[in-house]
Amino acid sequence: MLYLDYSIPMIPSNVPTQRLIERTIKELNELEDRLQSPRTRFRERAKVQEAVSEILRARHCGGWVQVDIESVEEETYKQATPGRPSQNTKYVREVRERFRLSIRVDQAQAAADQASNGVFPLITSEQDLSAAVVLAAYKRQPIIEKRFSQFKTDFAIAPVYLQEISRIRALRCIYFLALCVQTLLERELRQAMTAAKEDSLPLYPEERACRAPTTRRVLDVL
Repeated sequence: MLYLDYSIPMIPSNVPTQRLIERTIKELNELEDRLQSPRTRFRERAKVQEAVSEILRARHCGGWVQVDIESVEEETYKQATPGRPSQNTKYVREVRERFRLSIRVDQAQAAADQASNGVFPLITSEQDLSAAVVLAAYKRQPIIEKRFSQFKTDFAIAPVYLQEISRIRALRCIYFLALCVQTLLERELRQAMTAAKEDSLPLYPEERACRAPTTRRVLDVL
């Protein structure tokens, strides 16, 4: 069984990690300036968190740059009534919540990820296969998945109007055998094309070329 391990951040292999971090910090500092602006639109913590997450996600730096959102109360005083201020003027205290960003960089994690950048990890239970064979087997997975997708398309295996488990298994076994026969037909046809030095067959509408004939296409034509 082969699968891709997504535990390693998918970062652009042609961009150094330090440069990504510098760009991220620059954008976070620009966001900090917007937060401190008198006309800032970031009045809620959720909006600030969303903006920070978007920057980290766009720069692929979520594992290296940690950002804490700090809440700060800003006091302002304004006249209780309109008019020119005097000794008897009363003022009303207003408190407005603002946010600041505290940025930390995990250089150790960044260095570790940079060392593994460009590595394509695959895990398999087969211990006797070489790395090249494992990679070749992994690249064939989409083809296998495409075969099984034909259960739902060409064969329309669902819904199944059976209740007994053994009968459902038997029905699926028949469909699986049909899938194997379909695969063998395609292999025989494509091998015959190779032997006859034919690159394609006019199987598509208007006799357009078909380089990889499928059993469904052949049966439709016949």
